[in-house]
Amino acid sequence: MIYSLKGTFVYADLNSAVIDVNGVGFKCFCSARTLSQLPQIGKEAFLLTYMNVREDAIELYGFSDKTELDCYKLLIEVKGIGPKAAMNILSTLTPDKLALAVASKDYKAIQAAQGIGRKGAEMVVLELKDKLGSLDIAEAEVIEQVGKTPASSSKKDAIDALVSLGYSQSEAAKAIAKAGKDLSTEDLIKYALAHLAM
Repeated sequence: MIYSLKGTFVYADLNSAVIDVNGVGFKCFCSARTLSQLPQIGKEAFLLTYMNVREDAIELYGFSDKTELDCYKLLIEVKGIGPKAAMNILSTLTPDKLALAVASKDYKAIQAAQGIGRKGAEMVVLELKDKLGSLDIAEAEVIEQVGKTPASSSKKDAIDALVSLGYSQSEAAKAIAKAGKDLSTEDLIKYALAHLAM
C-alpha cells in the first residue's frame, strides 16, 4: 500500500497529476480541489494516496489533505459509487460542502457531479448521513445544526423559500443555521439573504 508521495510535480491534466519520486513517475487521479492546490510544475509536491487494486489495473488516487482522503474512503463504501464517481463528487463538492449537502438532503448538489444520478445521490445521503460527522470538517457545528432542523419549523419554510429563489438546499440551510433560534420565517429569509449576498 502506498500511503503518500513526495517528489517533483511533473505533469497534470484535467483529472490527474504525475509526481516523480526518485525517477519513478506516479500518476494519481485527483479532484479538481487537489489539482488546484498543487505547486507549479517542477516544484516539490506532497499527496496522500489511496491505491485501488482491480483485476486489470492498479490505480492511485491523490489527495491534498486527510479530510478529503477520509471523505473519499467513505464515498467508495456507498453502494453504486466507485472510485472515479467518488472523485467526481469531490471535484464538485469539497468535504465540508458534501457534509452540508448530506445533512440537508441536497440531492441536486450531489447530482451536479459528473455521472451521479438521483439514485446515486440518494444512496450517498442515506449511507453517509451518520458517518460524515466523524470527519474533521470546519463547518461541523453548522452541519450538525442543519441536520437537527425540524421539518415543520420556520427554518424549513425559510429554506424552501430560498431554494425557490434559486439558492441550493445546502447554501440555504447553511445560511439559515447561522440565524437566531427564535426568528420568524420572514426574518430568517431576510437574515439569510443578507448573509448570502456577502
